[in-house]
Amino acid sequence: MTAEDFLSGQVLLIDKPLHWTSFQVVNKLRWEIRQAFSIKKIKVGHAGTLDPLATGLLVICTGKKTKEINTYQNQIKEYTGTIVLGSTTPSFDLETEIDNTYPTDHISEALIYKTTEQFIGEIEQFPPVFSAIKKDGKRLYEFARAGEKVDIKSRKVSVLEFEITKISDLNVDFRVVCSKGTYIRSLANDFGKALNSGAHLSALRRTKIGDFSIDNGISIDTFIDSVKD
Repeated sequence: MTAEDFLSGQVLLIDKPLHWTSFQVVNKLRWEIRQAFSIKKIKVGHAGTLDPLATGLLVICTGKKTKEINTYQNQIKEYTGTIVLGSTTPSFDLETEIDNTYPTDHISEALIYKTTEQFIGEIEQFPPVFSAIKKDGKRLYEFARAGEKVDIKSRKVSVLEFEITKISDLNVDFRVVCSKGTYIRSLANDFGKALNSGAHLSALRRTKIGDFSIDNGISIDTFIDSVKD
């Protein structure tokens, strides 16, 4: 591809690695494009944040295609991951340490499958306090990391599919198809409560956004090699 290709607009499907923020991916790709083609300025943005502890599909738009970001953000998303039963964390995932443990002896495989039914359709959920949502000009995670309490309003989201794909002791693998704004970490936390126990997310991977699939995604290194050729 040429400099003009990126300026006129490209949609890049990137497989975000573990521990990278979505913002870091955008910055890295912008820098590589500018270096490779001696471009002083180019718009680059992503269509939907992935947490640092999540991997998978990040839709990156360049140049004039950044005007279409909202369109992609609003599309249905698919995730796979693992929920650990019997313990919770303040962040609902592994960003923070386990803060409480709960009984699990009463949880059968049949109960796990049955409980998923409560979460299909339009549901109310509270976003995690460790999230990038803004309140009073600050990100929620800024309040959380400072130890400050903050009131969070619930939001309505839609879960179209919630499939259990494997159960191994306290680890429950799943696939979820959901609307924009759905927090899978919150889903994991609420799932634990619905089982009269606790739960947190130990792994998450975004596999689809609308018609875009991670099957067509490339790594950051592969992208860098392509613009240097």
